[in-house]
Amino acid sequence: MTTQSLLDKTYKIVLNRMIETGVAPHYTGIARELGVPVQDGRKALHDLVKLGIPGIWLFPDTDYISSFAPFSSLPTQYRISVDGDQKWFGQ
Repeated sequence: MTTQSLLDKTYKIVLNRMIETGVAPHYTGIARELGVPVQDGRKALHDLVKLGIPGIWLFPDTDYISSFAPFSSLPTQYRISVDGDQKWFGQ
């Protein structure tokens, strides 16, 4: 089982990447930022999703983050702009 500290760090990595780029990271990037092997990064991501936090889910049968509240990795009709820069989609 992934430790609470690792889950907290994983959450922060994903949310910060969504804020910075508008795109959710792949688990390989999560692993790199955590300083762990790739498979441990994948496990940390899946353990985070398994917590059942509302608004966080993977695209079915994949390791790709579809939604990380309040953001969506998939384009939606809810476009979010900051200072005229639109790089985010809302849920």
